[in-house]
Amino acid sequence: MPRYEYRCRSCGATFEISRPMREAAAAATCPEGHGDTVKLLSTVAVTGRGGAAPSAGGGGGGGCCGGGCGC
Repeated sequence: MPRYEYRCRSCGATFEISRPMREAAAAATCPEGHGDTVKLLSTVAVTGRGGAAPSAGGGGGGGCCGGGCGC
């Protein structure tokens, strides 16, 4: 179940709520009982598998920008 982060405009508290995606837009009440809250935009870091970084030279597109710019 996704977790959504909110901030209370009344007291400034930041809190999280786990709820189904279908309820993502529903209003949330802060732990102090205030109803004036705003849902925060959360960022998610997605990483690949651990291990060695790909080499810049070894065939294919290679390089930092695909190999076409000569950087």
